[in-house]
Amino acid sequence: MADDFRLAVLNPAGRDPEQHFSDEQARASSKVHAPVNFHAYAACTHGAVFRETKRALASGWPVLLMLRGDFRATERALSELRRAKRPVAVAFKETGMHQIAQQLSDPGKFERFVRIARAADGCVASTEHAAQILRLVTSRRVAFIPTPCPIDDENWNWSAAHRAGIFVGTREFDVPSRNHLAALLAAKKISDATREAVTVFNLDRRRGARMIAQIGFAKVRVHEQRASYRAYLGEVARHKIVFQLDRSRVPGQVAGDALLCRSVCVGGDGATETIAYPETCGVDRTADQLITIAQRLLEHEGERRAIAARAIEIAMEKLSFSTGRKSLAHFFCQL
Repeated sequence: MADDFRLAVLNPAGRDPEQHFSDEQARASSKVHAPVNFHAYAACTHGAVFRETKRALASGWPVLLMLRGDFRATERALSELRRAKRPVAVAFKETGMHQIAQQLSDPGKFERFVRIARAADGCVASTEHAAQILRLVTSRRVAFIPTPCPIDDENWNWSAAHRAGIFVGTREFDVPSRNHLAALLAAKKISDATREAVTVFNLDRRRGARMIAQIGFAKVRVHEQRASYRAYLGEVARHKIVFQLDRSRVPGQVAGDALLCRSVCVGGDGATETIAYPETCGVDRTADQLITIAQRLLEHEGERRAIAARAIEIAMEKLSFSTGRKSLAHFFCQL
């Protein structure tokens, strides 16, 4: 059944163009959205991402409807899908703990959210935190299905033979739960102890550059421009470890990037971090403990390689596209 299952992911009135993942070349092309984040739910089933409800209906497939914006477009789309008797589950598009809190702090949005969650056939959550919120407002079936990772697709194998340095996986100074400044300070401490260079993306321009300069890295590489996802993965793959102190309860794109690069992610409490990197994630560990772990892995290549290998093995079993397709097929079959 899973082999035949296709899913339409509908992001109503969203900015992402319609994209189909049925063609191998299309999935590997650099000109289309990578099969990550909410696109991964479509990609793992060889389905498609839509922005127009009529196009999603024309596919004939079950629909995963994104909760986005002020939820008005989501509610209108849900009404159309329900009238067409199409199986439909809803999911938060932005699932960080801070993002959900911000969305639901508005009374009007919260009222619409409750109506939508109760009217849909079910709900899918990419994090346990999102699943808990959904279960508190609806008696419909709620499934925690981590964002699938194309770890089982060789087109997305970004392993590198030669690695050096520390890659800081976060880059948002203005989101408190990201702990980006703390991650940079910790990375400096690790760098000073190991003499490994630090790499960071700075998209905050002069403000971010001043912050980085004041930290006083002995060895630092700063990228000031956005990169394509493939170029970004190429940069991540050059490093021994990916480091972060994120406490946002996100799906875990930083760890997902590390997995595709066959690397090790240290820190973070996202879903992917917690599942794939139980020995190095930030859950129940202090910043000092994570600094110690990072220093040890930078100095002991055998241990680092062993943890990376275990992470890949876990991801193949619990986070792969094959697993995601089976989980989604089973969930929609139960609706």
